[in-house]
Amino acid sequence: MDLDKVTMNMIEELENKSSGEKFIITAFYHFFDFPDFEQKRLPLLNFLKERDIKGSVLIAHEGINGTVAGSREAIDELLAYLEKEITHSPFENKESSSENPPFIRTKVRLKKELISMGKPANPLKPGTHLNSKAWNELLADPNTILVDSRNSYETHLGKFKGAIVPNIPNFKHLPDFINAQQIDKKKAKIATYCTGGIRCERLTAWLLEEGYEEVYHLKGGILKYLEEVPEEKSLWEGECYVFDKRVAVGHGLVPTTTASMCNACGHALLPEDRAQPSFDEHVTCPYCINGKTQEHQTPSRNA
Repeated sequence: MDLDKVTMNMIEELENKSSGEKFIITAFYHFFDFPDFEQKRLPLLNFLKERDIKGSVLIAHEGINGTVAGSREAIDELLAYLEKEITHSPFENKESSSENPPFIRTKVRLKKELISMGKPANPLKPGTHLNSKAWNELLADPNTILVDSRNSYETHLGKFKGAIVPNIPNFKHLPDFINAQQIDKKKAKIATYCTGGIRCERLTAWLLEEGYEEVYHLKGGILKYLEEVPEEKSLWEGECYVFDKRVAVGHGLVPTTTASMCNACGHALLPEDRAQPSFDEHVTCPYCINGKTQEHQTPSRNA
């Protein structure tokens, strides 16, 4: 049989298999004392593979962090397994769905830290968590200093109204940025947010250790906010970058259609980016045309 015909048949078979099937995407993290995390890696990986759950999970001595996708039944089984065999306590997760598989591989990685900031900070002692309603109330206070803790390729797509956007290439640059602002640690009311909440756990812990006295962050991150808050009451502007093939989601966690990703460097792109002369699909975009290495080429976490 002709090789091209075999390939086309395989593609058609895969498309037929996934057509009409909704993939449940769950994002979760939980900080806890996890001394035997290395021994838990292989059983967890096998559990995921046996249920055809795709995505990435990170485990470390300080806890677990992951974003994966699978059938409704498989995801329910996974959440029950994690609570019984890994965390030994309840934990929050955020869910959305996709008509197409958002991940192609299954990975469970061992890490020294779930999220590294380059500064020591105990994520078990973070700032004050705020739900979506309290978050809107805090942002209405003109004395609140709001800092986006995400990287530039994420903030490019959207942010909260009035937020300071550091435009940093990596989370490790954020402490230096904040220090450079010369914020009054005793008087400042500082709030921060990220995609799913995990970065803020470490960042707000560091802020408190540095002497900032009033520190808040959005519980569940942007994803939980977009899930809970109707668009007419929302303070979110634009789209939210996500670490999978959807690229971005909007209110209700519905995948958007305007954002895409550079196939060369992985930077998120808007229509105006794709309209630039430097954009050449599979080759370059405005953010890698000068040959700069993008630090986000292989994002592996929902943060």
